[in-house]
Formats: sequence, structure tokens, C-alpha cells
Amino acid sequence: MASYLGKNIHVSIFGQSHSQAIGVSVDGLPAGERVDLDELERFLQRRAPGRDQTATPRKEADQPQILCGLVDGVTCGAPLAALIQNTNTRSQDYELLRDVPRPGHADYTAQVRYGGAQDVRGGGHFSGRLTAPLCIAGGVALQILARRGIEVAAHIAWVGQEEDRPFDPIGEQAEILDRLKRADFPVLMPEAGERIRKTILEAKALGDSVGGGVECIVQGLPAGVGDPVFGGMESRLAAALFGIPAVKGVEFGAGFGASHMRGSQHNDPFQMTAEGIRTASNRAGGILGGITTGMPLVFRVAFKPTPSIAREQDSISLSRGQAVKLRVPGRHDPCIVPRAVPVVEAAAALVVLDALLDSPARLEMKNV
Repeated sequence: MASYLGKNIHVSIFGQSHSQAIGVSVDGLPAGERVDLDELERFLQRRAPGRDQTATPRKEADQPQILCGLVDGVTCGAPLAALIQNTNTRSQDYELLRDVPRPGHADYTAQVRYGGAQDVRGGGHFSGRLTAPLCIAGGVALQILARRGIEVAAHIAWVGQEEDRPFDPIGEQAEILDRLKRADFPVLMPEAGERIRKTILEAKALGDSVGGGVECIVQGLPAGVGDPVFGGMESRLAAALFGIPAVKGVEFGAGFGASHMRGSQHNDPFQMTAEGIRTASNRAGGILGGITTGMPLVFRVAFKPTPSIAREQDSISLSRGQAVKLRVPGRHDPCIVPRAVPVVEAAAALVVLDALLDSPARLEMKNV
């Protein structure tokens, strides 16, 4: 199982949804970096379940226990390891799934791949629960980047047919990004948030779920980060983002819309500014040839509807080879998107920090 990522920073996630604990090991973090554990816990609470009607009612404290890697709150050069205890599990809800796979889930493919040895409780190591330790690692990376003037923020871009306004690809004001990071329901337009929330609750009332998307922006990233071909920023980000359960698509800048444009429409003209060389527009999303341009890095991530729904679905009994009806037990999010926002930020921060470490001089402190 490839539960690790990174070239310079090695992030390895372990545990299952209903195991005693889940956790992460992070090797390669720069030494001498202070980690604000209160800020880290606030970041984890943005992802934690059971805080809102639009999320699963499963409640978990999600308080990280740092085992090693910090001395007096500062990274010491050794691998950082952390645990989160699983305290609110109902494993009996999942026994049926050994024989009857849930549509849209990895139950069937896991059965084929692992021959029945897999942990079916709560989805095992396929569960979105594993994004909690990812957020520990990403939360640390976010703090390291912020001290260099690099800000990573995301918002609910759309759910179903309801959309929030997109980020300004030229850049957003710092106070807007800060407000997003502290919002219970991270949207740029409050009225859009109300429509999105209504869409989620309507799906929930029908015993159904709904998909959507998250948009992320990275500001303050210098030009020249990344490599062409397989080491490009798009490649590295996409690999990490597709590791988030339920992700079905990633696009950068104009994304798929670029395929409907002419070159004269899509190209971003270069210009001289007080900050140096910039582009007048940013349809490239801050990346050319896999290398950052110095403009904001902007991308969007599409999430499928939560496959666990209360409505009756068609499946089969693996033991009997017969068609059966299935009503999925357990507690589930009617929409993954709101809680996925900090997960996308975490994955992006880890990739950006990892890429910056290709040239350690780029991590020099700025006056921020």
C-alpha cells in the first residue's frame, strides 16, 4: 500500500478508520521550525467530524499526540510522528460489507486485491478518516510556509449546481484568505454559502448525497519552483490530491476551459511591475512548463458524491453470487466538500514545501 508521498519530505500515513489510532510520520522537515500546537489543533478542527448538520454525526476530538520530532515546540531534525486516537467507532455497522459491497466504494476492489484480509470497518484504510493525519503533516507545513510569506487557502467552489465566486487569479487580499481559514463554512460569498448549505441538507433529507469542488490558491510562491515533465508542480500536486478519497478531477488555471480557447485568448501577457516580472492575467494558474511563474498558483479539485447513502441500492452477495438490495449502515457525510477544504490546503502545503526544498535557499525567511 503506497500510503506515503514526498521527495524531500517523506510523509507516511498509517491506521484504519476503526483501528485504535491513526497517525503520520514526517521525515525531512527543516530543523529549527517552531510549531504552534494550538494553531495546529485549530486547523485539525476544521476537518473534524460531527461539527455541523452538513457533516457526519460521528464525533471525534481529533487531538494530535506528538510522539517525537519536536523539542520545546521546535522541529529538531528527527522525524516527526503523531497519533490521533479513534474514540467513537461503531464497527458492528460494517459486518455485512464483507459479503455485500457498497456501490461506489472500494469494498469490492479491496476484496479482490487483499483476498478478504482487508479491514472493512468504516472503510478501513480507504476511509476519509485517514485525511486527519494528513492534516497534521500539512498543518505543520502551512506554518513553515506562512513564515516565508507563502499563504495557502481554499474554499467551497461549488456543490451540485450552486457555486461560490472563484478566487481572483491575480491574487486575493490577505484578510479575505484569513477569514476563509477561520470560517465554519468556508465560502467567499455568504449568500452562496446559504444556497450551498441548503443543497446539502436537501440531499441529506432524501437519504442521498451530493458532490462538489474545492478551489485552492497559493500566494507568495516565487518563480522557478518545480521541474518539467514528471517533476512539474501540476504532476506533484495532482499525485497528492488524488490521494484524497473521493477526488475525481483536478484542473489548474483555466483548466478544461483552456481547450475551448484560442492561443490569443489563453496566453498570459508578460509585463514589468513593481514586484518584478508578472503576467497581466493568470489563465496558466501560476505554472508554465511545470515551473511556477511567480503568480498565484490556482487549482480546483472535484469530489464525487459520498457513496454511502441511506437510500436502498442494488448490489450482490459475494458468497451467494446473487443480486441483493443494500441499505448502507453507519454515519456518513451528505457532502464531503466542506470538510475537504482544509485537506486540500494540507496536501498543497506539503507539495509546495517539498518542492521548495529542491533548492533550500528558496526557504530563506522573509520579513512577514
